Amino acid sequence: MTLNSILSTFKNLIDVSIVWILIYAVLKNLKNNVKMIMIFKGILILIIIKLLSDYLNLKTVGLILEYTLTWGPLALIIIFQPEIRNALEQLGKKQIITRHRSLTLDEREKVVYEIINAVDYLRKARIGGLIVIEREISLNDYVEKSKKLYADISAELLISIFFPRNPLHDGGVIIQGNRITSAGTIFPISLNSKINKKLGTRHRAALGISEESDCIALVVSEETGKISIAINGILNYNLSLDDARMILIEELKPKKELLLDDELEEESESDSNEEK
Repeated sequence: MTLNSILSTFKNLIDVSIVWILIYAVLKNLKNNVKMIMIFKGILILIIIKLLSDYLNLKTVGLILEYTLTWGPLALIIIFQPEIRNALEQLGKKQIITRHRSLTLDEREKVVYEIINAVDYLRKARIGGLIVIEREISLNDYVEKSKKLYADISAELLISIFFPRNPLHDGGVIIQGNRITSAGTIFPISLNSKINKKLGTRHRAALGISEESDCIALVVSEETGKISIAINGILNYNLSLDDARMILIEELKPKKELLLDDELEEESESDSNEEK
């Protein structure tokens, strides 16, 4: 093989890889958006009908569909302007170079330990709380608009922040790495119409920030003391303390560690199949 052919093959691989990454990113954003999934299915149906009309030589149907598919993308951009803006904002907030170093196993365990201890006290005392843990997508915009703390995480500090007489108790807390960076934070309210009407502002705020970023939003209900966790626009409601602990431990693992766990699971499954 000549140098030119090698370079050409390499360029083609890069080209295909970029396309697959874009497709993956689109599908990842589609999975939690029912409206966009239905539109996507509709587009696929139109493309299939267009191919059939060309095959059967249906000129009128083919002409209508040709105009529809030509101008359709412009209409979709107008219709889904908020969703597109939100996706671009998430892309811009994505941390290519992380500002916070990855936490060690001991540090992650301490963060989870302090959060769970605080949550245990809050649920027993019927004190409402909203704790948001940053992951890859930066929450600095919200930190800048709230009361900055930059304090070491501790159960006592979290409890004191959410104590009813504290001026900051109405907002949420942001945790970046192993530090509490802000309190009294106001988060966007989810506009999801399917959310339970009985859930209050804290739950809607947790769902709202989880729709905008990849954070973990933990809520303690002031009325019932029940624990909820919102991740990627999905609210896990009425969790036990152990359930909340396990979710935090799993979700706070670095990507490399998650991939290693998956590989170990696959190896153990293959070994068990061979033994059978």
